[in-house]
Order: sequence, then C-alpha cells, then structure tokens
Amino acid sequence: MGARFFRTRLRIALLILSVVFMICNSSFAFAARRYARTLRDSYDVIVAGGGMAGIAATIQAARLGVSVLTIEATPWFGGQAMAAGCTTMDDASRLRSGIYREFIERMSYYYGNRGKSMGTCYWSNTSTAFEPHIGQQTILAMLDETRRKTQMDFLMSSEIIAVEKDGRQITGVTVKSPSGNRKFKCKVLIDATEYGDVMPLAQVPYRAGNSVSRFINNEAMIQDITWIVVMRRYSGGVPSHLRPKNPLPGYDLARRNYAAFVTRDGYNFRNTFPIETPLNFESHIAYRGLPDSSTPWGYDAERSNWKYISKSAINWANDYPGTYAWTNGKRGLPVAYLEDRRVRLQVEREALIKALHFVYYVQNELGEDWSVADDEYDNQVLPEAAKGLPREWQEIVRHMPPIPYVRESRRAIGKYTLTSRALLDNSLSYRDGHTNREFPDSIAIGRYILDLHGAATDGDMEWELDEKASSAILNRPRGRFQVPMRILIPDSKHIEGFLVAEKNLSMSRLAAGALRMGPISMMSGQAAGALAALSVKYAKNPSEIPAVLVQWELLNAGVVLSLCNYSDILPEHSLNKTIQLSNLYGLVIPNEYPHASSQNYVSSWSNIDNIAFEMAAIREDDKGIFGVENFITRQEAFEILSRAVDAFKIEDANLKREGKDYEYISRGDFAKLVCNAFPKLQEANQVQNANHDSRNYYSRTRLPFKIAKNRNSEYVEILARAGVLEIYRIESEFRYGKPVTKGEAADVVVRAVLENSRR
Repeated sequence: MGARFFRTRLRIALLILSVVFMICNSSFAFAARRYARTLRDSYDVIVAGGGMAGIAATIQAARLGVSVLTIEATPWFGGQAMAAGCTTMDDASRLRSGIYREFIERMSYYYGNRGKSMGTCYWSNTSTAFEPHIGQQTILAMLDETRRKTQMDFLMSSEIIAVEKDGRQITGVTVKSPSGNRKFKCKVLIDATEYGDVMPLAQVPYRAGNSVSRFINNEAMIQDITWIVVMRRYSGGVPSHLRPKNPLPGYDLARRNYAAFVTRDGYNFRNTFPIETPLNFESHIAYRGLPDSSTPWGYDAERSNWKYISKSAINWANDYPGTYAWTNGKRGLPVAYLEDRRVRLQVEREALIKALHFVYYVQNELGEDWSVADDEYDNQVLPEAAKGLPREWQEIVRHMPPIPYVRESRRAIGKYTLTSRALLDNSLSYRDGHTNREFPDSIAIGRYILDLHGAATDGDMEWELDEKASSAILNRPRGRFQVPMRILIPDSKHIEGFLVAEKNLSMSRLAAGALRMGPISMMSGQAAGALAALSVKYAKNPSEIPAVLVQWELLNAGVVLSLCNYSDILPEHSLNKTIQLSNLYGLVIPNEYPHASSQNYVSSWSNIDNIAFEMAAIREDDKGIFGVENFITRQEAFEILSRAVDAFKIEDANLKREGKDYEYISRGDFAKLVCNAFPKLQEANQVQNANHDSRNYYSRTRLPFKIAKNRNSEYVEILARAGVLEIYRIESEFRYGKPVTKGEAADVVVRAVLENSRR
C-alpha cells in the first residue's frame, strides 16, 4: 500500500513538473508546431527580421487578417533585446502602449507573481528590465496565441539572399535556410533586420553613416556595437566550467580599459552626472541590473538593494571599439561593418573577445564569484565569431547572446527624412507656451536623448540634413516626441511594396540615436505591420494608404498617438481615440492647451526626472481642457469641417454657411454640413441604392437608431449607414434639434474622415 501510494504521488509530481516545464519552456512546444507546418509558396506579407520591430509587425499584420512569413537570421526572437541581451529598456517615455504594453504587462505579471520587480536597472526602481529568456518566452506565447487564429509562419536561422521585383513592385524573395534555398511570393516586404540587410538586395536607396547608396563610403563612421554579457552571481562559487583559467590574447589592453570603469575600491554611484569613474563593482552591476528568476528573493534598484542584485547585463565598458578607437584614432566603426560581411565577422569577433575579457577581469582582478548566467542562453551552434577560440572560452560563449547589440544600421531614404531639429520641434508641442507641433501621421511616441556611441564629430554627420556634432545638445528633445509614419516608407519613385522598421527608418544619424531603443522599435514595427496589412486589404501600395486608416487600427490596438492630454478626456473615455486623431490633424480647437515646462536634460540620464517636469504633472499643467461637453456654434462647426477638408484634401467639398454664426448648431444641421464636406459618402449611398431594391436594402442594413422624418433625415441616414454617427447609438431615436457638443463634433468628423478615406 505504501509503495503504491508513493508511486501514485510520484506520477502526480512528475505530471505537475512536466506541465510546469511546458509552460515555462513554451518555446519547445511552439518550435514543434512552427516546424510541423508546411510553408506556403506565397504570403501577403514577409517580414525580414524577428527582432523587436519584426515581431510587433508580424503580430499586428496577422491580427488584421493577412498571412505573414517571418524570416529570422538567428535561433532567437527579440533582436537587440533578447537575441543580443539588451533587456534593460530605455523606456524613458514611461508611456507604454500597443503591443509593447502587452509585452511588458505579461512580464510584469510573471515577475509580480514571484515577488520580483522589473525596476532593477539604471540605479532607479522606476526603470524596466527583464531576463532575456523570460522576454523570449513572452514573445513566443504572444506569437502562439496569434498564430492559432491566423496564417503565420516562421523560418529561423535563415535570411533573404535575393529580392524579386516587377519594375518597382516587390513580388517575392529567395531565402537561404538550413534546409536549402527557397522562393516565396509576397505583396509587401518589411526590412526589420538589425543591419538593414534587405535594402541593398531590393535596390532601395539608403544612408550608411553619412554617405548615400551608390556612393557609399566604407570609411565613414557609425556607432559602436556591444557584445553584451549577461552575468550572475554564483553564491556557492563559480562552477569550474564557467571559470576560464587562461586569458585570451589582448587581455592586458582590456584590463586597463576595464580598470577605468570598475575597480574593487571604485566610487559609489551618487546619482550625479557625469558619472564618477571608476565605479565599485556593486554600483557597476546595479547600472544594468536584471531580475533573477533563479533565486527565491527579489530586489529593485534602490541603493539599499544593490548588494542583493544577482544578475546583470554588461553593456558599457565593453562597447566595441569603445575606448580602443578605430584606425586613425576615430571613435566608432567603419560603414564597411554594414557593407562587407568579412569586415562584419572580424569586428564581431573582436567585440566578442573584448566582452570575454570582462568575465576574466571580474573573476581574477575583482575577485567576484560572477560569470555568465547559465540559465539564459544555451547555444547549440556557436556564433561564427567564436570559431577557433579555446575550448574553455567556447563554453562561456555557449551561454552568451548569439549576436551583438547593433546600434546603427542602414537607413532608408524616403520622401521625408526625420532630423534632430524636427524631433526637437515636435517635442515642444504644448510646452513653454507652444501649442500643436504634433506630427499628423504619428504612429508611436517615445522619449530619449540624441545618443551616439562613437562617430559623433562634425565629420560624421549629414551636413545636407543640417546635422552637426553640436546638434546633439542644441536639438535634444525637451520631452516626449512622436514617430511619423512617413519614415517607414522608402521613396515610391524607386520601389513599391517595401517598408522599413527597427533602426532602418528614414532618419538622420542623430534622430536614429533617439529612435533606436527597443520600445520605439516595437511600436514602429507594429505600425509597419498595420500599414502592410491595410496595403494588402485595400490592394494599394503602402505609399497610397492614408495615414489616418493606419492610425485608427493602432488606436484600436491600444497605441497612444497624440502628445496632447486633457483632464476631461481620460484614457478610458469613449471619445479618447477620435479626439487623439482630432489633435493630430488640428480639427477641433480645445478650450485650453496643456502648458507644461520643457525638460532640459542634457546627457545620459541627467535630469531625466526633472523636478519642474514632475511638479507640472502633479499640478496637471501637462493636461489641457478639451471642453467635451461644450456646445459648438455654427461658425465653429464650419471651421472644424473646413480644417478637415484642408487636412485631408477633400475634393468637391460643398461647404456653405447657413444660419447665424453665433447660434449653436443642431445635430440635424451638423449632419447636413458633414455630408456636404464629404461628397464621397453621398456618392457611396447613391451607388448602394442603385444596386439594391430600396426596401430590401434598408431592411438588411440595420440603423443604429430610429430616424424620424425631417428636412435633414436624408443626411442623417447617409451618415448613420456609413457608421459615422456611432456616438448616438445609445439613443433610441435621433434627436435632430439637440445642440452638438465639441466631443460629438470631434467624433463625427473623425469617423467621416475615416469612412471617406476607405472609399
């Protein structure tokens, strides 16, 4: 009886353990399903790169109902964050939305259930960090859930080697994979690779450093890369296989380099900038501290907890070339790193070795029981950069990120190029007395400095874009800024059906320094996925899709697009989405704009938590008053519609002033004014009536409310059938004579714009 009871309990325990293993290691189940599927020959959208942007593009496009194939060069999803190990999010905007918010919230739930904080880095508990393998599991779970309802496939350890076009139009790609080469057709191709490697194949004009394709200067400079080391403390002593006995060649130079950053008796970080170096080991580890799932306890980045931090991502002194400099004493890397695969391999091998030197330095110079974390990576196939290393060092590399963190890639040339000056102007929206400087085609919001690691001299900048070394300070953003949709689209006179995401956007080097972070990459990728899906659905090229349609899909997906906040329109307000679009296009003038002070941070994280800025938020100076319940006059209604006609270039609009300007406009008269402003809505209604017996058509098209006979009933019915009057759905009968509020006007006009743009 006892033996049987023991066997039963053992079977139950093993079953529970197997379930836990499957949940915690969903990548195995996901991989099995991924490769079990037979790949199609054709997909609506192909995404090159499974990094932060590529994954967000994949999920968003698939959620909108198109088929997607994602091609990733490594065995890992997550790019710069997970595959490269840069999981300390530079989440300076503290405004999480869309797929990025979903991603962070899932991990917050994971860590919260284990009593652990994600606020473990940058010496601040308001930061955001996670372990690479937890980020990977989270992405896999999100992909798996989306994939159950859509046609979404993947090719890992694969890359595009050729792009097919019919004239300017993208038609397909050739992919090199472990199983051989294969061709795939597609309607839209997105380059979300870490290097922008697909652009040259597609003959897309691009910038590399400060040079332009066809005239690429391989000696122009770009930013450093970093081969990050994710390390952990081994309380029982470092295992012998993770403690190399002999340093690698070049260690003496590396030792001197690292001694300038961290020593046994270095400084405590005192929350002052510039940072006093060298730091002591405790302060150094706290800079990029990570949560640690392998321990039962938790900690955050409060100073009193630094001694408890047991896992960290080393990403500072191991920049390559960093202090070593390149040839002729230049900081940064040559553009040849992007253009020449042989140079890329050489650079990445040297960057890897520099990172490995740090492991030896920590163990032998600092005497710390730290080494690579053995619970993050387990590379069955070593990176090519590790070939030829001594066996004891290959064992270390097996537990390191499979790729380096690449800060700068090729950048597409679009009809519009985002510059540091444009970012500054945009960030001043509603600050220091300025009003609306928003990008009308905003698809994401971020906040960061113009941060270049190397290659930051006048000679490294694009003078034709009026960028100089001093621009990094003079044009630093003064708060949150927006990412415009137009920088996702290369110039259509060269190519159609091609989009860029990740760090490959149409922007200057300094603008890229602010947009290259994981949160913005993920949000811009989501926008690229939405644009690609709508391009397929409407059978139009991406350059022909109105930004407002993409923005509507993003708003429906929980993305925040406007920099303007109102005390009477909270995020959960039913009109929040349409009023955001009204802000972007300047349709309805609010009662009062926000008037917060700008944030004047200069370098790194100095003044990132500016007291004046935080006090403005407490006083709600960062919020205006929309006046959502205020009635509008006939003159105001006419002006709102006139701005909409101008902003969206509505042809054949027939706007006429009627009645007295100072009178409040009724719902019925406003419906007439809207119909006259958007003649396509009337035309569409006439076509529908011509194609259907009137009685049968109306009986099949359910109206949101009862429409009584009135001189304006024709216009109300047109708008109601088009879905423009959704705000009145809760009412049983349309009330013609009731005055229109500012909130109603914004909602009706924005929905009219959307419906007009779909036709």
